[in-house]
Amino acid sequence: MKKLIMGILAHVDAGKTTLSEGLLYRSGEIRRLGRVDHGDSYLDGNSVERNRGITVFSKQARFQAGNTEVTFLDTPGHVDFSAEMERVLSVIDLAVLIISAPDGIQSHTETLWKLLRQRNIPVMVFVNKMDLAVRERETIIEELEEAFGEGFVNFSRNRDSEEFLDDLTLAVPELAEQVLMDRPVGDEDIARAVRERRLYPCIFGSALKMQGIEYLMDCLDRYTEEPAYDETFGAKVFKVSRDERGERLVFLRLTGGKLAVRTLLHGTDENGEPWEEKVNQIRFYSGMKYRSADEAEAGAVCAVTGLSHVIPGDALGSADPDSGEVLEPFMTYSVIVPEGMDVHTVLRHFRELGEEDPKLHVTWNSETSEIGIRLMGQIQLEVLRTMIEERYGYTVEFGTGSLIYQETILDTVEGVGHFEPLRHYAEVHLILEPGERGSGIVYNSTLSEDLLARNWQRLILGNLEQKEHRGVLLGAPLTDVKITLAAGKAHEKHTSGGDFREAACRAVRNGLMKAESVILEPWFTFRIEVPTGYVGRAMTDIQQMGGKIGNLEQSGDRSVVPGEAPAAGLMDYPVTLASYTGGQGRILCSLKGYDVCHNPEEVLARSSYEPERDLENPADSVFVSHGAGNIVPWDEVEAHMHLPSALRSSAPEESVRDMRRERLRQTMASDEELRAIFERTYGKSKKIMRKGPVERRTKQDDIASAEALARNEEIRKKHMRPAKGTGEAKSDLVIIDGYNLINYSETLRDLANQDLGAARQQLIDRLVNYQGYMQCELIVVFDAYKVPYGVGSVEQHFGVQVIYTKEEEPADILIGKMVDEAKGTRSIRVISSDALVQQNALGHGADRYSSREFLEKLEEAEKEIREVLEEL
Repeated sequence: MKKLIMGILAHVDAGKTTLSEGLLYRSGEIRRLGRVDHGDSYLDGNSVERNRGITVFSKQARFQAGNTEVTFLDTPGHVDFSAEMERVLSVIDLAVLIISAPDGIQSHTETLWKLLRQRNIPVMVFVNKMDLAVRERETIIEELEEAFGEGFVNFSRNRDSEEFLDDLTLAVPELAEQVLMDRPVGDEDIARAVRERRLYPCIFGSALKMQGIEYLMDCLDRYTEEPAYDETFGAKVFKVSRDERGERLVFLRLTGGKLAVRTLLHGTDENGEPWEEKVNQIRFYSGMKYRSADEAEAGAVCAVTGLSHVIPGDALGSADPDSGEVLEPFMTYSVIVPEGMDVHTVLRHFRELGEEDPKLHVTWNSETSEIGIRLMGQIQLEVLRTMIEERYGYTVEFGTGSLIYQETILDTVEGVGHFEPLRHYAEVHLILEPGERGSGIVYNSTLSEDLLARNWQRLILGNLEQKEHRGVLLGAPLTDVKITLAAGKAHEKHTSGGDFREAACRAVRNGLMKAESVILEPWFTFRIEVPTGYVGRAMTDIQQMGGKIGNLEQSGDRSVVPGEAPAAGLMDYPVTLASYTGGQGRILCSLKGYDVCHNPEEVLARSSYEPERDLENPADSVFVSHGAGNIVPWDEVEAHMHLPSALRSSAPEESVRDMRRERLRQTMASDEELRAIFERTYGKSKKIMRKGPVERRTKQDDIASAEALARNEEIRKKHMRPAKGTGEAKSDLVIIDGYNLINYSETLRDLANQDLGAARQQLIDRLVNYQGYMQCELIVVFDAYKVPYGVGSVEQHFGVQVIYTKEEEPADILIGKMVDEAKGTRSIRVISSDALVQQNALGHGADRYSSREFLEKLEEAEKEIREVLEEL
């Protein structure tokens, strides 16, 4: 039987729980329909949910639709509990998106669609409350296509009709081609289009009146595909909670293999510490009830006990880590501890709740003995207060909430960080540019590995990604910035990883101090529905809070005011709206994201942040002077930096290319043997073979060339890693899987089919050129399986070491040995597209390039060589 994991998503009050009840009832899983407003629904069993009539926690249940066993997850629809909903997205195969026909597409619906698109999750749409709709189905389809693009087709009709087939082929052109070829469109063709997000079946109905549910169940059975699973164990954790006895439950979805009771699992916690724990129990939940099992198979959604270290978002075994959540809390509150309660006990309880919802970001200020949390809104705050009272038996209060601001920059700057206490050295230059709104911080490098080794660059970028960078206006989190590594410098003896971490973080801070910064605040999109007589008041209020108003809508004596506005103005507006409309108005809000603050002067006036006194985020640099480290203020760093400005100077790659060209010119003039190899490969240059008088060089030309070579050689030596235990610089080591490279080159492969020896020789000649131009040490290995009864040999071809392995000595084993012997002395790169060679190289600590990637670099170097030859 096919197994499917489905998520039900919608904006608040669209009818998610009602649809869930209908699916369970129609499939025979429950005998009586419950209702949210009656407080007796099957899934909303928590007392908080029953009292409030909303879904707060994700729930799971199972039912059978035809030959498909469906496990579905009902998610919260209220924006305050968006984090709970978003975590479910990491484990579902398909989403059923519910839209209320009377309300249409809401701002939160758009947020949900964006999240589904980002995660590439297939979607079916259930348009609910059609019994109350005033718009036709075709109009609703048009609205969906206008908001989200093409592919929406009405599946609530006879699917054997020509009209349905026309709509289907119009939405998916590939199916039209299939029909033209007289090939019938089958269920598997439609299912494939759904999986590829080219088709979105739309089912119209009324969950409360049990209309359209059969169509939905039929679509779930016929037009979905079961995903493929790995054989090795893997699982994704999407929820942590506690049962009525206080036992910790970890909800997960198996992405591969099997999980049995008493299985020993291991991993690392959020602090990087390893852990190892045993699974005590496996539970399959349906609503509030569960059954125990000894084993769970791939594709199952279950809860396990015995794991105390994992949190939502963790990946176990072979499962891929989650890509990260988009929706973040935008309010921070302080916890007011009840009189007579021990503050550390309260802190422990909040940290338990923080394990269940990491978005709470529970913090402890040891100086003020204050507990801080982050939330999405007032309803979540009230639910949290109720949970603490029910679970721990006391009541807490919360201080006045404050918005979480962010900062970004408006111009492009260069940040420089230098860290040089005695016997330490690192300098980093970063280009900081404004990013797109909502993009976060994006890291990149344009620095050539000839100027700074790849391992140092990875270290710099890795350290930057781990740090939470703060702005310089409020000390608020930095966002929407593109940070590019443009230059860097290490010392032959005195550079360590910590030095680059210090220099990189100081470079970010240095750039922020130079840049024009701006404060960002959270913004909401909204829809205000009021009697038409109150439209003027609503519009005036929005304009006064700095908001923007969209196109007004009117239906009878009621009007809708859509738009967007700062969260600061909308937080308490529902109360104001209810007051002046006598309870006849309502507002629906959804978090849009962060945008420019509407009152930055007021926000700055309330802040006491001084960036130059922030000792955890220094912008100054450290230079050695008179045998000791000396702190240089951020605005004087450029006068002391050792590398030229990356913004004002030519591109590093161009400098490297000029250095290579000059070195090649000098080599060609002095080394006739190497010159002969170049000419054999690329042909004789007419300019080289001219017999006329040679232009005489002046003494100044010779001096200039000598100075250029000296500078280039100094640059080259400074950026080579020293041999282990010595101060002598050694060049990069490149090890090439010879036959694999020949196989990936079309010209060499064709030549090898005729004469393998000739192909080998041509490759070796080209590699001699590459080594001479790139100034690296190069070893090419030819596997013995091509040479019967091979005894193995080592040859030298103008500096290139050519190794023929012995018979039954695979290249991957030999390459692994060479990497092991050379690691720690220099940067090592292994060139091969063979999986065994790559795995062996990675296991021994080398960098890997595919043969295709290296051929591109080889051809680029050869192009530059030809240009130099033409110039001579």
